[in-house]
Parts: sequence; C-alpha cells; structure tokens
Amino acid sequence: MSDRTRVGVEVGGTFTDLVAFEAGGVRITKVPSTPQAPHRGAIAALDESGLALEAADDLVHGSTVATNAVLERKGAKVAFFATEGFRDLLALQRQSRRSIYDIRYRKPEPVVPRRDTFDIPERTGPHGEVVTPLDEAAARHRVRQALQGGGYESVAICLLNSYANPAHERRMAEMIAERFPGTGITCSCDVTREFREYERASTTTLAAYVQPVIDRYLGAFERALGERGFAGRFSLMQSNGGRLPASGMAGNAITSLYSGPAAGVMGAIRQAGRSGYSNLITFDMGGTSTDVCLVQEGTPVLTSDAEIDGLPIRVPVLDIVTVGAGGGSIVWRDDGGMLRVGPRSAGAEPGPACYRRGGTDPTITDAHLVRGTVLADTFLGGRMAVDPALSRDAFGALATHAGCSVERVADDAIRVAEHNIVRAIQLVSTERGRDPRDYVLVPFGGAGPLHAARVAEVLGISSIVIPPAAGVLSAFGLVASDFVRYESRTVRFALDEAGAAKRVREQFAAMRADAEAAFAALGLTRGLVYTHTLEMRYVGQAFEVAVQLDAEEIARLDAAHLRERFNDAHHRIFEFDDSRTNRPEIVSFRLGIASPPPSVPALAGTDEAPHEALVTLFDGGERVSARRLNRSALLQAGTGEGPLLIADDTSTAYVPPGWRARVDSHHNVILTR
Repeated sequence: MSDRTRVGVEVGGTFTDLVAFEAGGVRITKVPSTPQAPHRGAIAALDESGLALEAADDLVHGSTVATNAVLERKGAKVAFFATEGFRDLLALQRQSRRSIYDIRYRKPEPVVPRRDTFDIPERTGPHGEVVTPLDEAAARHRVRQALQGGGYESVAICLLNSYANPAHERRMAEMIAERFPGTGITCSCDVTREFREYERASTTTLAAYVQPVIDRYLGAFERALGERGFAGRFSLMQSNGGRLPASGMAGNAITSLYSGPAAGVMGAIRQAGRSGYSNLITFDMGGTSTDVCLVQEGTPVLTSDAEIDGLPIRVPVLDIVTVGAGGGSIVWRDDGGMLRVGPRSAGAEPGPACYRRGGTDPTITDAHLVRGTVLADTFLGGRMAVDPALSRDAFGALATHAGCSVERVADDAIRVAEHNIVRAIQLVSTERGRDPRDYVLVPFGGAGPLHAARVAEVLGISSIVIPPAAGVLSAFGLVASDFVRYESRTVRFALDEAGAAKRVREQFAAMRADAEAAFAALGLTRGLVYTHTLEMRYVGQAFEVAVQLDAEEIARLDAAHLRERFNDAHHRIFEFDDSRTNRPEIVSFRLGIASPPPSVPALAGTDEAPHEALVTLFDGGERVSARRLNRSALLQAGTGEGPLLIADDTSTAYVPPGWRARVDSHHNVILTR
C-alpha cells in the first residue's frame, strides 16, 4: 500500500460510517444503515463521500451481514454429514441449562435441523488413529441420497475426532465435489482444529450457513466498487481484530461475525496508544448496543468461547461483552413497574421517536434530547434534523405512570443504561481477574462519550480518553488494523511428560510454517509478527486457561517455567492454584500471524472555528447550567471544568461536575477526576 487514499466502511445497526485518508486530510461520512440490504448503505456512504475510488489503494469493510444471517435465520440451506451414531449431535448439545428454573426453557435451535443431518460409517480415535475405516461405497450412496434434489446450497462435514486426523473429512469433500460440483463444502478441519465435538460441529455448520451469504454479499460489493473505478486491495474485517483480503475469506466467513465491534477496539487501541495509553477498557455505544473489551498492554483479550444466538463458535474472537444499551435501545417498564432499557431496539427503521420516521417508543437517544445532554442543532454536526418534541411525547406515558416529569424519567432511563454498561465492564475486568481502576476508559460510538464519566465513577476509573471523531472510530479501526490469521490445534499432553518443552517448540514451528504459507498465498509477506498461546488446565479440569508466550520464551522454554506461567494465570483468575497436588496439561495451541500496514494514519479532529454557549440540562434529578463548546474552543481554553458538553460532528461528550477536560497533542480529549 502507498500513501494514496485508504478507506474504511463500517455498517452498523443504525448508521453506516466511512473514514477516508487522502492527500488532503481525513474525510468522514455517516449515512443511515439499510438493514434489509446492508450493501446499499455501504455504497451510499461511498457515493455521498464524493471519493474518487480509482485513486484508492486500500478499502476495508466491516458489516453485520454474517451476524444478521444467523440471528434472522436467513443463511444457506445446509446438509450436515457426521459420523455414524452422531446424527443428533447438534440437537443434544450440552447437558447444561441456561435458565435453571424456567420450565419452558428450550435449547437454542441449531441452524441445521435433524432432517438435513446425515451420518457416515467411519470413526477416528482421539489420537488420530483410524478405528473404523471410511466406507466409501456407503458414503457415496449416502451423499447421493442426501444431495440429489435436496436443494442444498452448502455442505458441512464434521466427523468424530477429525481435529486429530482430517483424512476422512478430506476424502468426503473430494467425493462430494466430484458428484456435485459447485456445491460449497465446509470441513471442520478447515474451520477449527480443536476438540469438543458439539462446539466443533456448531462452528462448522454456522460457517457453512453464512459462507454463501457472505460470498454473494462480497460479490455484489466488489462489482459496485469496480463500477466506481476501484482497483485496489479490498479487505474484510474479522472478529479477531484483524482483516483479510476478500479472497482470503473464501471458506472463512465465520471469522467475520463480529467484525464491527472488533474494528472499534482496534481503532481505540491505535488512537489511545498515540497518547501513551496501553491498558484500556474500550466502550463502544452505538445505535443498537454497547460493546466493551479489555485491552492489556495494547493487546485485546481473545477468547475461543464465543456464542451467537446461544450457539457456540470455536474460533478466536475478541473477548467482547455486548449489552442492549445503545442509543436506539427502547425504554420500558416491566410487569413489576421497574424501568428497563433494551435489549429491544428501534434500530435504523423506524429509529428513535425523534428521527421522525414513525417510531413512537422512547429510546436512550430520545432521553438525551429530553434532558438536554444532546441538542437538536448539533445532532451529527447539525446534518440530521431531529425533533425533541417527539422525544418528550414518547416519554409521556412513562412519566405519567411514575408521577414525575419527563426529564426525570429520561434521566432515570440513562442511569439504568449506565448500570447495564457497568455490569458489562465488570464481566470483562473484575470477573477475569482485572481491576478496572488500573485501566483508562476509552468511549466511542455516537453515544459512548455521553455516558463515560458516570460509568467511570461507578467503577472507580479516574481517566478517560475520548478519541476525535469518536462516532466513526470503528471505521477508522478498519483502516488501522493489521492483516491477521489464527491457527489452532488440539494436542493434549501433560507438562511432566518427557520432552514436553520440545513438543511445544515443534508444534508451534509446524503451525508457523502453515500460517506463513497461507499468508504468502494471499500476498502477505511484509513484517510478519507472531503470537503464541497455550490453552492449559490441571488434569481433570473441564476448562482451560490461556497462557501467552513470546518467541524468546519458546526458544528457551522448559517445563518449570511453563508450570510457573500457568499457575500465575490460573491464580489471577480464580485466586488459587493447585500446583502442589495436581499436574498441569497442555490442551490446545493457538498461533497468530499478523502483517501490519506500512503506516497507520492519524485520526485528527475537524478544523473548525471555536464556539461556546451556555445551556441548561437535567442531570441527577436537578437542572444544571453547563457550557457547550467544541474541541477547538476547549483546545483554545487549555482546560475546562465540568459541567461541559463537548460536541463534534459525530458525537457529544458530557463532562459532569468533578471532572476536568483537556485536548492533548494527538487530538484526544482527556478527562480526569
């Protein structure tokens, strides 16, 4: 990539954001999303921006297409092939119940029903040994019976213990491709090489379910880009915080499920890092939800235990917790009269009541207009007209029920939303063995900076970093992200076995060779960086703890050092270690490979004339007189004491009493208590 135009386009639940870096500076565009056809919103953002796409070298895209395909059950029709005797694997799932006392509880519905599941005579043992050879004649007959006239667009293959030996899966894929060319085939050994049969089968079927949807979406998007003269590199954001060229997403669409939230985290890391902050809690509050993530020393925490709609996904994703507390989240009272916020959202259509698109339910955006922390003339920099009177009408019934003013019930709704966010942050910090007071809070999204200070007060956080153009930080994160790929393998052995350290080095070396070959096929060879993670546990435990090692540690690794690292990681999370009475074992290996861009552009604030005014708002049950100013005015003043409203073109920050604000040399607004 050269220093020519670089573009990031992120499709959110309410707005589609574009950030472009070109010779003349930064160009920002924000348009309403089109949930029924997400690519239209993305193309509309490109058209409205006025960019000359023929001059763009790099375009990165993040969308909710894969996520929506699962949540709305609009993916491909999938035929699932499993080992004989395991046809009911997707239906049986796990013994646990999410809601123990709910007599109407039902397990989450898999994306492939039992009638579309077929079993194949074969069996592989947990160490890769062939217990029952693949019966090719029976397999061909079963494939023909299943797929002939079945209308299947995609095939998922997940055979027992194929993570240890994928030979039978490979042969099944060959037979299907010979007999039914053009049918999409997803093998579990290409999606996840980790143990636990249900989780692996769930991941594989989800991958097959969304792959054709993503392929069609990317095809239509690439055609639209070609019509507009774009001939540069087109990449897609992944859930792991890195991107891949569109060609690398063939057979890999499952990694894009949470691309939008992941892009925001990477944007926060890049921008806060410019000001010297590396231990962060990112807080992305958009139109439909709030996503929070913990970042340790500039690296976000990864997990392999993610879920979507109750279904497990065994691929590395950023450890992001999502709650229904976005700007469009609906405020309501439950049967007991308690005020609630979300998870239902007004979304982009019809949107909050103030949008004048037919919405009548009160939302958090309406609450801010009612209490004065968002002003109609500064909404999206004044580019979008909103009606505060409709917001007041929407809160009328709730206010009447509570016997209070609409300002008071709107203020209470915001408090409820903030406590929902606090709980989400505790899930990624306190419950992971991290003290939130050791981190800075980085809020972004259109609504994040409005709530950050009050959330920080509850958690005891004393510093907040608000990036410039916070409302489009996810789109910036797309451009600022590395190219990333992860390889995972389940290889189990106890740490006290002879040659354990040597096996660790050899396994990582083999995975590194595979990852380098995959990257080279995509034309990615520049400045490769690696991460090495072991999933470990004490023998007999049913869960693993991640232990990350650097290259130097692996080169001089011995069993004693690895035992110490594992005991420390286990103690940090669970406040105890069992090193005296139990044996640690290695369960799985995870290797990450990254190719950073040659340079990361800097996100700067808009160049605008200083502006300041006095406003009245409602906060904490009383009316407060506050200064409203833009970043230029704050920069000119040096510092500002709360209460303040700091507005820019994409978001507004609320600085309550007891907080001080300043703009640093990297255009970040720094709040301190």
